[in-house]
Amino acid sequence: MIGGLLFSFWRFLEIITLIPTLGMLAYFVHQFESQNLLTPNDVLVLFIVSVLATAWAISTVLRRKSTRDSALFVSFIDLCFVGAFIAGVYELRYIARANCTRFESDRHFSLTVDNNGISGDSPFRLNTDKNCAMLKASFAFGIMNCIFFAITSFLLLFMHRKRDDKEVVVKETYRRRSHDSR
Repeated sequence: MIGGLLFSFWRFLEIITLIPTLGMLAYFVHQFESQNLLTPNDVLVLFIVSVLATAWAISTVLRRKSTRDSALFVSFIDLCFVGAFIAGVYELRYIARANCTRFESDRHFSLTVDNNGISGDSPFRLNTDKNCAMLKASFAFGIMNCIFFAITSFLLLFMHRKRDDKEVVVKETYRRRSHDSR
């Protein structure tokens, strides 16, 4: 029972981290598609893996009984997703060293709420590159999902039980026909 609860917890955590990844990478796929350009491999690999992993995670949560019955197969597929996420993260590895946020100083700032406004000089200004930040977040979620799918794979290996321990009862019935010659 505790194994099933742990499995469900980690699966929900996978789904929670896969959906934002899916959305951010779909944004990039849409941007390239709308400009009639090919989507770069680094984005496309992680996007495809995220789509497949989301569908797999949702289907295994919804079919928990059959997941438990075929724990070895589900564990194998989870290990395959670990490898696929490693490939996706490897393709997107250049973003790890990118600096997506800059602090600038000596800028004028203003804050306006309805008709009231505040204006003045601030020593700091935050400038974030949206595309870089979204790729970096997808990269981080990809690493997290590598770990999460490895955990669920090992949980399923521990949950797998051999069916040889169960006692099998065979009930045989015989019918006897009598041939009376009356």
